[in-house]
Amino acid sequence: MFQTVLIDLAGELPDLRRPITDGPVLTGAIAQATSALVRPYAPVFVTPMAAVAGAVADYVLAALVDGPGIAKAYVNNGGDVAFFLTTGAVFNAGIFAEQPGAFQVQYENPARGIATSGWRGRSHSLGIADAVTVLAENAAAADVAATLIANAVDVPGSPKIKRAPAVELAPDSDLGEQLVTIDVGELSESETASALDLGTAYAQRILERGLIYGAALQLNGDVRFVTSEGSQQLL
Repeated sequence: MFQTVLIDLAGELPDLRRPITDGPVLTGAIAQATSALVRPYAPVFVTPMAAVAGAVADYVLAALVDGPGIAKAYVNNGGDVAFFLTTGAVFNAGIFAEQPGAFQVQYENPARGIATSGWRGRSHSLGIADAVTVLAENAAAADVAATLIANAVDVPGSPKIKRAPAVELAPDSDLGEQLVTIDVGELSESETASALDLGTAYAQRILERGLIYGAALQLNGDVRFVTSEGSQQLL
């Protein structure tokens, strides 16, 4: 079962790298899951690749817990985490920030996935968030949401932010000619607040649509929390 996961995904890479607005045709179970979770964000530029790491975590977790006797489990695919809880179980995930915070998920909470994105990570970002951590229905849903919220944290047109076409940094990038962040200069307090305002507003909109259950946005030591209760801290 696991032996074919990467082989199957590799066979669909050309379509996984196409913007969802182009209507990529995907056939594998994991690939189709990514397409379904990315589609609600159209017409924003996003490809199914934005959900692949989380979707793999979801797939592996489902196989792991397919049987009796497991009360709690999680699969961490490079920071995109799918978790399984039974009655009474709790999942805690800390976030690194100058203002400490954490996500705590009890069995009654519907969230079963957490993911983090930002320009300082392994993947390229259109925005300037140091990190955006998201709780969602599953890891794939959290994966794409974290990517897009991180993209929204920005100071548009600022000369302090250096960008380059994604294909110049990675020729096979699904972002193509999209300009991705390669350096962020020293931002003022007002610039930091403005960038976080944009990201927070976007996170709040998709939370109200039911696409996420919570998010923590970090930039220059400042942290914003977005939850359905409107609280500033999740734990």
